[in-house]
Amino acid sequence: MTRLTRLAAAGLLFALSTIIPAIAADEGKTPDYAAIVAAPDRSDADRQTDVRRQPAKMLAFTGVKEGMKVLDMEANAGYSTELMARAVGPTGKVWAQDPASIIERFVKDKFDNRAKGPAMKNVVHVVRDFDDPIPPDVSNLDMITFFYAYHDVTYMPVDRAKMNAKMFAALKPGGYLIIADHSAKAGEGTTVAKTLHRIEEATLRQEIEAAGFKLVAEGDFLHHPEDPRDVPVFKPAVPVDEFVLKFQKSN
Repeated sequence: MTRLTRLAAAGLLFALSTIIPAIAADEGKTPDYAAIVAAPDRSDADRQTDVRRQPAKMLAFTGVKEGMKVLDMEANAGYSTELMARAVGPTGKVWAQDPASIIERFVKDKFDNRAKGPAMKNVVHVVRDFDDPIPPDVSNLDMITFFYAYHDVTYMPVDRAKMNAKMFAALKPGGYLIIADHSAKAGEGTTVAKTLHRIEEATLRQEIEAAGFKLVAEGDFLHHPEDPRDVPVFKPAVPVDEFVLKFQKSN
């Protein structure tokens, strides 16, 4: 090897030694959640939804970081999917799950239109049933989110125990499942899920823990004790009481 070749090789090694750690440093970095929500290219419709969803607080509660692999259950029109995609950044990836029946009845082209935006470049739309929501080639996920839709699954022909087991299996050890939903009264369980679109927090927690998850945090930023919890959530007279739970795969 000539002296010139040795110098070139040394220069390449030095460049790699500086570039690779810099890339690695970005992996796992906590993004600026407020800046994500304030991004100028977000739609006016999403900003209106922000008022009740409190997305900066939600992102902070999840603890989502750059480079993460995330599955967003029942993505619907993709409001939460896009936020997660912005949070994980270009080094991360988000899978947005929807059953074909949900897409046909409610989503139609809403998700596809959103997917055209640059913020959604790292998103894959997964059309799969709730019973088997994760593609076979997807594993070791860092996080799964399930926002305001678990109650819907309770009145559908879905084996929830199977669904929850699939989510547990898809997460890496120590991975997180974040669930938010509309609160029902104590003792109502899933009985008002179809009429009021609410679910009792204790019932949901029991079903998720039965799959092996451990509850590690509860968010109170969407609690509204003034909500009587006896009317449908779509046009409430007062803000809807909602719970946010963080579960972890402990093994």
